[in-house]
Amino acid sequence: MRMLVVDAFTDRPFAGNPAGVCLLDASADPAWMQRVAAEMRHSETAFVRTLPDDADADFEVRWFTPSVEVALCGHATLAAAHALYETGTVLSDRPIRFRTLRSGVLTVRCGASGLLEMDFPATPPGPVPAPGGLAEALGVPLVWTGRTAQTDLLVEVPGEKAVRGLAPDIAAVAAFDARAVIVTAPSDDPAGGSDFVSRVFGPRVGIDEDPVTGSAHCALAPYWAGRLGRDALRGRQLSERGGLVRTEVRGARVVLSGDAVTVLDGELKADPRS
Repeated sequence: MRMLVVDAFTDRPFAGNPAGVCLLDASADPAWMQRVAAEMRHSETAFVRTLPDDADADFEVRWFTPSVEVALCGHATLAAAHALYETGTVLSDRPIRFRTLRSGVLTVRCGASGLLEMDFPATPPGPVPAPGGLAEALGVPLVWTGRTAQTDLLVEVPGEKAVRGLAPDIAAVAAFDARAVIVTAPSDDPAGGSDFVSRVFGPRVGIDEDPVTGSAHCALAPYWAGRLGRDALRGRQLSERGGLVRTEVRGARVVLSGDAVTVLDGELKADPRS
């Protein structure tokens, strides 16, 4: 099977968020996929399987961290679509419809700007009281706290400097009942390329800090659209690798746009049938 590593939400290698993409030639056991993801050690690995012509989508996609399967992953979906277009599996003028187990059918297409556009469900956070000890675990004061349908905690803190300087207690963060803790603030320099900034910590699913998180922007986009009064925004994730996610809220959906670069293309020799 063909196996690629793709850096998502970046236009240059070794930036953005790397994802494994396995182009399956048949069904595979989830336990085998989990072992492959653990071997790859990226925050997520996408497993893509072609569906019959009469199916409700073109491909099935499933996403695994090194330790668990997840319901939605933006950067690995972007990486999977990039791989399908780059390998010629799908022509660039065709959209790609991915069937998922828990997030419906997701559509990705090549936009007029040359970026890949992903149509995802919006997951706007609802306000909740800040869990006890969260401010201490993050080491910063909290401006607002909410929770999403994906069980993420979204936390606004006082400014971009606070987001950049975060040095959370990862063990303490892992104790909270949340897939991930998304920390965000308005950008200090909207004219410089971003409207809001974020960092994402997911130790409960085996990811201490995710470099660039597409699914987090399904919550960040509606949150900041409401705060800033605009549907089209740019979010910059301030991890060490960093990346830019362009977002547009369209009712109950969010379009996430970004670039991607293949850094490795090879053959996976571990047979799922053995």
